[in-house]
Amino acid sequence: MTFDVSAVRALYPALADGHAYLDGAAGTQVPVAVIDAIAAAYRSGIGNLGGAFAASRRSDVIVAQARAAVADLVGGTADGVVFGPSATALAYRMSEALSRQWTTDDEIVVSRLDHDSNIRPWIQAAGRVGALVRWAEVDLATGELPAKQYADLVGPRTRLVAVTAASNAIGTRPDVAAIAGYAHAVGALCYVDGVHATPHVPVDITALGADFYATSAYKWSGPHVAAVVADPELLETVWPDKLAPSSNAVPWRFERGTLPFADLAGVTAAVDHLAGLATLGAGDGPVVGATRRELILASMAAVEAHEAALFTRLLDGLAELGDVTLYGKAARRAPTAFFNVGAVDPGAVAERLASQGVNVWNGDNYAYELCQVLGLQSDGAVRAGIVHYNDDSDVDRLLSGLAEVAAR
Repeated sequence: MTFDVSAVRALYPALADGHAYLDGAAGTQVPVAVIDAIAAAYRSGIGNLGGAFAASRRSDVIVAQARAAVADLVGGTADGVVFGPSATALAYRMSEALSRQWTTDDEIVVSRLDHDSNIRPWIQAAGRVGALVRWAEVDLATGELPAKQYADLVGPRTRLVAVTAASNAIGTRPDVAAIAGYAHAVGALCYVDGVHATPHVPVDITALGADFYATSAYKWSGPHVAAVVADPELLETVWPDKLAPSSNAVPWRFERGTLPFADLAGVTAAVDHLAGLATLGAGDGPVVGATRRELILASMAAVEAHEAALFTRLLDGLAELGDVTLYGKAARRAPTAFFNVGAVDPGAVAERLASQGVNVWNGDNYAYELCQVLGLQSDGAVRAGIVHYNDDSDVDRLLSGLAEVAAR
């Protein structure tokens, strides 16, 4: 399998503006196929679900196809895919439902590494029932989240462990399978935030031990739709608040209100786009007989290798600048750099880079707890994230801009 980044970039209209889009950790651009799929859904006519007419039946098909696509992306089953407007909204929805089974005798475990959307909903739910919250801490020298600490954090009273598959700030990819193993040993559930991991690596939720796995399509070239994937048999044991006439079936009972049908057509197109990345350009043709799941695994392995090379280029360049403080140096991490340049305000750095057509983020990026323990609570840091459509020139433009900032 090959990875032809020039061929990939040609599929993204937004990249024609000449900017270096290194803001992918906050949301990616979308390829033509996704734009066309959303437009086609509207052009063909769609209606709400369950009707006797053709437009309604088209929506039925769109939803079924989107569930199957997300299941293929992460290794789940279609009837265990719950859609929602964002990973945050779904975390609140799941925390409200799961916490109904908690008591004052129970405990949950959250981590300082996580995006706040996989912390605050659980803390607030625990607070409502009087359950105890325990914290997994980050090794500040390395940015690692040591799995061994969970041996002491998890016990017979633990009901849920919430952990990220990759930090959206410093990129750390903790040993989720080991952490989930500690949870499962005492009968607890493991809720995995896969929002930042899914765009960068092949995902297998069974291998991870994720009882619930959250992902957001807009982080992997899709529209603003999120999903939580779980075993349907597990979802059958959980009852969320819902309207009386809405379906009691899984996964429907978790989906409040009407789904965004056209956007779900875009979700399927985005998964198909990812599945084709490894055979795009360079003379590679379709793999005869391969399933979409197999193509996704191959493509995402190629994506991981491409991004790793770019990330090495970025890290080496940051090290050469000299006056850069890089936060986190975990052994396994997503290609995301979180750093400061001397004493320059991160917002000023981002503005300077923006003036040169280089897009990066600044602030805490909702890694609130992590920034607190890193002592970055006031201004956070600069974040540059690499995704599959980035190339050497994007990285070089960032480094050139940072060199100018450091020289002032």
